[in-house]
Amino acid sequence: MKVKTKLTLGVGLLFAMIALLTVLSANQINKLSNDAKNILADNYNTVDYCRQMLDALNNDISNPEQQKKFWESLSKQTKTITEVGEKEITDSIKADFEQIINNPNDSSLHKTIQKDITSAMLLNMQAIHRKSDVAQDTAENAVFWIAVTGTLSFIIAFTLLINLPSNIANPIRELTESIKQIAAQNYSRRVHFEQHNEFGELAQSFNTMAEKLEEYSSTSLAKLMMEKKRIETLINNMSEPVIGLDENQTILFMNNVALKIAGLQKENVIGTPIYTIAERNDLIKNLIKNLSENETTNKKTKSLPIKIYADSKESYFEKEIIPIKITPTGEQTEMHIGDVILLQNITPYKELDFAKTNFIATVSHELKTPISSIKMSLQLLENNQIGELNTEQKSLLESITDDTSRLLKITGELLNMTQVESGIIQISVVPSDVREIVEYAVNATKAAAEQKQINFEIRTADHLPQVFADNEKTAWVLTNLLSNAIRYSYDNSTVYIDVTAADNKVHFSVTDTGQGISPQYLDKIFERYFRIPGTKKEGTGLGLSISKEFIQAQGGDIAVKSDLGAGSTFSFSLNSFPKK
Repeated sequence: MKVKTKLTLGVGLLFAMIALLTVLSANQINKLSNDAKNILADNYNTVDYCRQMLDALNNDISNPEQQKKFWESLSKQTKTITEVGEKEITDSIKADFEQIINNPNDSSLHKTIQKDITSAMLLNMQAIHRKSDVAQDTAENAVFWIAVTGTLSFIIAFTLLINLPSNIANPIRELTESIKQIAAQNYSRRVHFEQHNEFGELAQSFNTMAEKLEEYSSTSLAKLMMEKKRIETLINNMSEPVIGLDENQTILFMNNVALKIAGLQKENVIGTPIYTIAERNDLIKNLIKNLSENETTNKKTKSLPIKIYADSKESYFEKEIIPIKITPTGEQTEMHIGDVILLQNITPYKELDFAKTNFIATVSHELKTPISSIKMSLQLLENNQIGELNTEQKSLLESITDDTSRLLKITGELLNMTQVESGIIQISVVPSDVREIVEYAVNATKAAAEQKQINFEIRTADHLPQVFADNEKTAWVLTNLLSNAIRYSYDNSTVYIDVTAADNKVHFSVTDTGQGISPQYLDKIFERYFRIPGTKKEGTGLGLSISKEFIQAQGGDIAVKSDLGAGSTFSFSLNSFPKK
């Protein structure tokens, strides 16, 4: 039988029994009410009227008032005749009353009428007793049938309460447990419902699904093993070193290139925690330096190039740690299941970069000498002792001088950049006077500021400590920042130079009131060769990049803040020299 049919029949039968109990109870109560009315209505009233007639008879029937009372009670009693023989008795009372009115002192008439009234009362009392027995039987009958119906309803309800929930819940519980077993990859689990209902159909569908899953699992295992072999072969044939770790930092795989450069054997590393390998292998120790940080951030991380002796020469590799995360089926939160350490061989790029750096250094050096000679020749031409120049010659000479200065600046920046790229920056950090650095930079840019009528406002704190700095490199950075501020400021404006000391640092800042820098370019402003799109100002895009390298080489920091249309503030900080 279908579950729906069971529910319909069970609930419908219970509803029918409740309805039957209600109708039966109402019918029996109505019968009791009618019997009670029969008792209380006519018979009781007749007894009362007879009592009133006896009172009137015994209280001097010759009195007109008592006669009137007797007659009124007799008239009422005449209207309540219900029993057999009661009418004859009533007629006899009426005849006797007519005689006693004419002869009120006749004692025999008194006895006769009293006897008739007593007979009427007795007849109605017997009727009341008889009807009371009928009401009692009706009540007992009502109690019996209500009890039978109620008991039957209780039995049906109790049977439904015991059987119906279990008939529905037990198959659901068994099916739920079976689904959990299937989720745990126990595909041999089956459910057996013999009923020919919805649960039987569900069990059949479930078993069919489990059989197909079991068949798929057995057939796909070979495919999975083949895919595993294919992936292992692919990883082993990669030209880049690759190391795979699980969530506990145990080595899952390590391709042949990684084993070769690390000098390890595959059978000694697979299944071993990488920290254990790192204790006896310096290269692995270097590779896992940022691994603990990567576990907390779960983001890809890259490090500076690593120099490794491989392929019988020094090679450069760029390390990248890639976290592996998945979202398990049926869940919302990502789970970290391991990491992949990938080493990308950048040796060819390093060699090209080194060749480029050498080429730029050579070209810049070779250009700097003739350009310096040209500049010296121009200075000689400006000397009036050699000869006077006309206006056009002086204008041409000024143009050549500007171009020569710009070329000298470019070659100087290129030479500085080659030093930065080759890692041979000569830094001499010594205690230096802050005011001397500021004064040098201001004097170096004073001429350019005067051409645009720009004023310098120097604001230095009192009792400034000395700063640990390379005097020449720091002055070059400050000069570069002032040159940029002058270049991008409006005429007749002011450039502010602030120097303060706090937290064992000396802070330098240069603020202009020019056009400012758009927010999307702030994070690129210190990149090499970067120039803000659309700018018409001259420059190589190297000055800020070199400044950053110089400041960081001295253990300092450099930053920029800018509001588009309101100007920019470039600042850098260096360690201060403690006062004695």
